[in-house]
Amino acid sequence: MSAIIWYLDRGAALVAYPALYLAVLTGILYNTASFGVLHEAAQRVHIEVSVFAMIVTLLHAGLGVLDTWFVITGQAPAPAYSMTYFLGGIAVGVGALLMLVVAVLGFTDANRFQRPWGPRVVHSFAYAGFAFGTIHAAAIGTDLLGLVRPVLGPSVAFLVYVLLLRVFVLRGIAPAASTSQ
Repeated sequence: MSAIIWYLDRGAALVAYPALYLAVLTGILYNTASFGVLHEAAQRVHIEVSVFAMIVTLLHAGLGVLDTWFVITGQAPAPAYSMTYFLGGIAVGVGALLMLVVAVLGFTDANRFQRPWGPRVVHSFAYAGFAFGTIHAAAIGTDLLGLVRPVLGPSVAFLVYVLLLRVFVLRGIAPAASTSQ
């Protein structure tokens, strides 16, 4: 039983992380018209991708709790690294989940714009959740061990680049794309 939970947990994680990545990327492109066709594509898929990512993330969280329980009670073999490192990685994953849940609750609150926080604050929680999720994946995601340097690092750097480009365009530091041809 513990092996099935382990495979399901890892499978959910391997689907959840790219889905969260796409949710963040399409969220960055969503409100900036100067990204052109990417902006239009992001407006078509951002909400659906985000909902899918959150569902798979919640599945990973539930299976992760079971998997952790099996490891702690000795029903499953301990990971190749120390138990302290394992529990630290779990704590970072819980932090990521809490940030993402706060972001989702902020988006689903009908009165959110009457409160002191706006879409940028709520998106900040989503970005923080993704950052914690990235740390969680790199720390205890044994399936990603060989991919951290060649894939995970550059893909996160690309997200930061697109986010900074968006900030520069919105503040008028970088020129917006022209629509004339």
